[in-house]
Order: sequence, then C-alpha cells, then structure tokens
Amino acid sequence: MDSSGKKFRKLVNENKPLQIVGAVNAYSALMAEKVGHQSIYLSGGGVAASSLGVPDLGITSLADVLEDAKRITQVTSLPLLVDADTGWGGALNIARCVREMINSGVAAIHIEDQVSQKRCGHRPNKAIVSTNEMVDRIKAAVDAKTDPNFVIMARTDSLAIEGMHSAIDKATAFVEAGADMIFPEALNTIEQYRKFSDSINVPILANITEFGQTPLFTKEELSDAGV
Repeated sequence: MDSSGKKFRKLVNENKPLQIVGAVNAYSALMAEKVGHQSIYLSGGGVAASSLGVPDLGITSLADVLEDAKRITQVTSLPLLVDADTGWGGALNIARCVREMINSGVAAIHIEDQVSQKRCGHRPNKAIVSTNEMVDRIKAAVDAKTDPNFVIMARTDSLAIEGMHSAIDKATAFVEAGADMIFPEALNTIEQYRKFSDSINVPILANITEFGQTPLFTKEELSDAGV
C-alpha cells in the first residue's frame, strides 16, 4: 500500500498544477473529498484561528497542529499537506516534528525561513533567518524522514524582504539541502512564478488565498508559468 507521501508525489507529477484545497478540520476535509478534490492542506493560520481563536503569529504548537492533522487523516485518505511553520525549534524539534507527522499519516509539510516568532506570510514586517540557518532546518527535516516519500517543502518569505534574486538564490540552496518542493510566499505577479519555475527544478507551490499579496490566478495561468 502506497504511503500518503507517495500518493502526494504522484498527484503533483500528474497534475499541472495540482489544486490543494484548504481544510481546517475533519468535516471540511470530508466535504473536500466528497466534491472531488484530490489533496488537502492544513494551514497554520487555519489551526490558529479555527482551533485556538488566535491570530497567525507563531502562537500554535506542534501538539496543536498534530491534533488537527490526526483528526483529518483519520477520516479521509486524501494526501494532507501541513503547515509546520518554522519547525517549532532547533534540529531535534524539527526531527520530532517530521517523525510525528509521518506517524500521523501526513503526506507533506512545509517549513519556512521566518524567525520563530513568525507572522502570516502576507502581512508586513516579517523577519527571516539566514540562508545557512534555513538550510540546517531543511537538512534536519530530511534526515529525520522514516518514509523516503514523505515530502519536505521549503517555504521562503524572502521576496518581500530581500527581493526576487535573493529569493531564488535561497530556494536553490534549500533544494540543494534536500527540499523536495519550494513554496515562495506572497508573490504578486505571474512573471515571478515563471522566474521561479525557470530557476528551480522541483515543483513550485502557489499560495492562492482570498486575501493577501498574491492575486487569484487561474490554474491555466499558473500552469503556463510552470507551477
């Protein structure tokens, strides 16, 4: 039987792009499956708002997110991508996060390069760690995998802080460190996605939300840009 990570990789390879719908609890995950979605996403902001009633400011813990993730994977077989924020600590914390996610039936996580007191990626005044520190986060996550098909996605919030050239350089370093996919946060033109896909040889995630910096691009526009 294929692991959820292997199912997720297959879907990403077969769909250009794969539409991953947000689900903040088990019931919304079931509704997503019923209407035909192939994969689902649990965001940190969703856990913060829906389960704790707090803003997306790095307040949630690994335990908070795991609880919601487990509830979702227990009721649906759709591959689940989970927002792991900054990994909730250093290398050992990140390793524990990866193992717990795999044991909970999660298919993939994304880890970002913001500082530990992070904030929503579409808000101003973000701060990021150095490239070297983020590379260490990715390496810790990759080394901890007990399922080789579990997906480690690296998110970078560097566009708003250091610009496009730096964002691509960082993403390249994260792929070299073992990241399976890249999540460039808060891009605001389709051309920026095209530049990322031309520069990075792994799948690119576009975060299309009802608010924030990224316009509501169509699947066709994103596909044409290589997403």
